Amino acid sequence: MDEPSLVHKIALGMIPGVGDITARKLVSYAGSVEALFSESLRTLKKIPGIGENIAGSIVRKQYLSLAEKEAEYVSRHNIRVFFYMDEDFPFRLRQCDDAPVTFYFMGEADLNASHIISIVGTRSATQRGKDMCQKIIAGLANHFPSLIIVSGLAYGIDIAAHKAAIANDLCTIGVLGHGLKTIYPSAHAGVARIMQKRGGLLTDFTSDEPPDRTNFIKRNRIIAGLSDATLIVESGIKGGALITADIASSYNRDIMAIPGRSDDEWSSGCNALIKYNKAALVECAEDIEFILGWKYVGTPEPVQKVLFNDMTENEKKIFEALKINGDLTADQIAIILALPVYKLSSILLQMELSGLIVPCPGNIYRIRG
Repeated sequence: MDEPSLVHKIALGMIPGVGDITARKLVSYAGSVEALFSESLRTLKKIPGIGENIAGSIVRKQYLSLAEKEAEYVSRHNIRVFFYMDEDFPFRLRQCDDAPVTFYFMGEADLNASHIISIVGTRSATQRGKDMCQKIIAGLANHFPSLIIVSGLAYGIDIAAHKAAIANDLCTIGVLGHGLKTIYPSAHAGVARIMQKRGGLLTDFTSDEPPDRTNFIKRNRIIAGLSDATLIVESGIKGGALITADIASSYNRDIMAIPGRSDDEWSSGCNALIKYNKAALVECAEDIEFILGWKYVGTPEPVQKVLFNDMTENEKKIFEALKINGDLTADQIAIILALPVYKLSSILLQMELSGLIVPCPGNIYRIRG
């Protein structure tokens, strides 16, 4: 291996019962992560809060063997491993006491970029919520083309934020609640592949860790800690988005929310955050720039729209069909083009990410207005 301590760094995050704070304490007592795995059982048990079980797991070195396999996997798949003591560890995460000691990143984005914002919300997003994602991200992209959008690759607002970022030529990072061998939900695998070249996928779970409910709650601290601020687009009175907001608040990061009507279920969480002064009210991109003190200098460059002549033949046929017939379902488009739906889905996704069409509830598509 190019980095002799990589196996030790990975092994540290595998020890059962050792959280991120305890892991830092162990390394501090041992002097280095390599020295930790050379300590005796007697010495380890003297460390406050470290009992027989944790000390035994370290001494037996079984997790070093598992870490060797993980190190081979990440090297083979060009996955970067970040350790909290490394110089290139994201400075925003470094400020968080419970940030992961080790995490894995597959992508090209600069995790220390000057402008990073997290956008999260309900999995049951309304069309209004999706449209607000597009409106706000497009506005920010016009002034800050190096902005990075962070979210969780989940259904609803998360995937809407990722897609809007791609459509506006921004980098976007998905923080996963599982290992990099898996994409969950699988319906977002196509977007995830694009994100690896225009942002990235990040997780603190080893490659074979399956999706689990508690994992998604745990990953929220990375979504909150990796960014300058967190924007809640839509949320019920309870849910993961509000958990992320609470974590961001504990990190002294700005929290913002988009208001909605008082009787809208998926605006109740946002309205409550604003009502109790836990979040700043946001209606447009300029509000975010003002709240965060982001200074734009220069004349905005217009986003280059995809021209009709730049489309593929199938994209032209779809565009013309929507222009003539109005809104169409994917099944109707498949019949018009005489294409199986499984082949059509990738074309529709590319057109959506290019800003040509908009997906609507009921698997309906329309030309972006």
